[in-house]
Amino acid sequence: MIPVVTDLTVGDVVAEASFALTRDSLVRYAGASGDFNPIHYRDDVAQSVGLSGVLAHGMLTMGLAVQPVVDWAGDPARVLDYQVRFTRPVFVDATAGATVAVVAKVGAVDPEALIARIDLTVTFNGATVLGKAQARVNLA
Repeated sequence: MIPVVTDLTVGDVVAEASFALTRDSLVRYAGASGDFNPIHYRDDVAQSVGLSGVLAHGMLTMGLAVQPVVDWAGDPARVLDYQVRFTRPVFVDATAGATVAVVAKVGAVDPEALIARIDLTVTFNGATVLGKAQARVNLA
């Protein structure tokens, strides 16, 4: 069911999700994306460039973060625009993995254009990893 723009109020939480990442997830994403930079799967290489360990691909994190909005909107074509700023890496421990949490809230509503801006809070270990994460969604 398509969300109705008149039912939305700024500050409403429209979606929440958590995504578990493992080293296997990173290898599979590398294969799908073609990004085989070893900082995404080898601790020794990540540490040699000053990182504390293997980190998730930024585009993987960005893609996971918008998924709850896509699910809420009911159709990926409704997402007109999506932007983020990468603020912190998501380090994926070899044993424990990592969990990325997403909360999607209504940031603005344009009832005439039938568009909602959805603001995303994306965190890992309690710290924001994507800043100014916003999606504009067509609710026509």
